[in-house]
Order: sequence, then C-alpha cells, then structure tokens
Amino acid sequence: MISHNSLMKIYEHYSFDLWMTLIKSNPAFKLERTKFFYNNFNTREKTIEEVGLIFRQIDVMCNAINEKTGGNIDAEEMYLMVISTINDYHYPLQEVKVAALYAEMEELLLKYLPVAYSNDTAKVLYELKQKATDSTFSLLSNTAFIKGSTLRKVLKRIELYQYFDFQLYSDEIGMSKPNEKLFKLMVEAILERRGLDNMDLKEILHIGDNPKADIWGAEKAGVSSLLINSNNLTISTLLN
Repeated sequence: MISHNSLMKIYEHYSFDLWMTLIKSNPAFKLERTKFFYNNFNTREKTIEEVGLIFRQIDVMCNAINEKTGGNIDAEEMYLMVISTINDYHYPLQEVKVAALYAEMEELLLKYLPVAYSNDTAKVLYELKQKATDSTFSLLSNTAFIKGSTLRKVLKRIELYQYFDFQLYSDEIGMSKPNEKLFKLMVEAILERRGLDNMDLKEILHIGDNPKADIWGAEKAGVSSLLINSNNLTISTLLN
C-alpha cells in the first residue's frame, strides 16, 4: 500500500472500488426494500426490524463467502436466501419469479438512487482527470443485491459514469475481490484499452475502502493500492 507522502506521482491507471469508496446507499432505498419483503414474503409475520436484520445478515454472509472463495453469489440467489430466512426456511422458492423480483428491486433503486460517498467525490474525479491527462480510469467492484447492469444506470444518473474508461463487476465476471484472477483481468483490460503488451503493475493504483478485498487483493496481484474512507484518508488524498 502506498504512503500518503508518495501520492504526488501520477499513475498510468487509476482503478476504483465503487461501494463506500465512490458511492453509498440511499437509506430510503433500504427501508423501502425491507417494506416490500415484509409485505410480500412474510408468511411467518416477522417484524419489519427482523426483516431488515435478515437483509443485513445475508449481505454480510455472502460478502464474506465471496471474499473467501473468490467467487460470486448472484443477486437473485441472495434475494431467495432472504425470502427463505424470513420464512424460517419454509417457503416455496420455485414459485418466486426471480426476474420480475429483481426488476422490481432495480426500479426501487433507481427511484431512491445511491449518492456520492462525499461532496468531494465528483470534484476529485474531475480534477484528477484534468491532472492525469494521459492516465486511464476504471471501476472494479464486487456486487451483492445490485447487479453491475443496474449500477451502470445508477452512475449515469448521478453523473459519475463519464469518468471511467471501463467498468468491471463481480457478477458479470463470476469472480470477487480479492481474487487475484480478477485483478489480472483488470490488468488485461487496461493493456487492451491503452494498446500495450505490458506495463509496470506499480503504475496501476487501485483505490478502495476494504483492507482485504481492495488492498490485500491489489497487493497480491502486484498492483499499487490506497485505502480510503475506512481510515483517516479521503478521496481528496489523490490530489495532494
């Protein structure tokens, strides 16, 4: 992981995590999602607080499994886990129309959009693009209840999409950070984008909030890394 004092250099490529690095959930979305499952998939009459807790538990569990195995549990599977758990594992899951359910969740998310992690997020991305004119930029994000296809729509609506040359999402690739193979796929995408056969991996900087998924994963792949938001550094550090 690079030190704060070495951040004056310009990297050839900047890779960003998404959740809790560049964006965060709109609390209204999580509340409305909980209400939807409380009203539609709650044969055991759990309280709304219990349903909300189940969402959190499934999210944490699947994230831990993905980080451990390097694979990816799909959003539909996670929603089915929530439904099963709400109903004490006695629900006819074969009756759930998963495509329609996900479409409902996407519509809800686009109504209650995620927001930039901080007031400086867009400003820093803009200024960094102006400063690092020969550099390329990308996203490398694990997904959970929300797919990469939906996140692309979100980024367009909150006007962050234009800062990135390409985006990589775990659900579309079938691998999650810190899987070294995922970082290697990112490197391959960078080389293709830049028209190169090879490059110094230390000229790639991956920025994220998760010490294991982002920092350990990047360093294992030989890529430079910077931890922000979960420590005393913010995205503004990139401009120092």
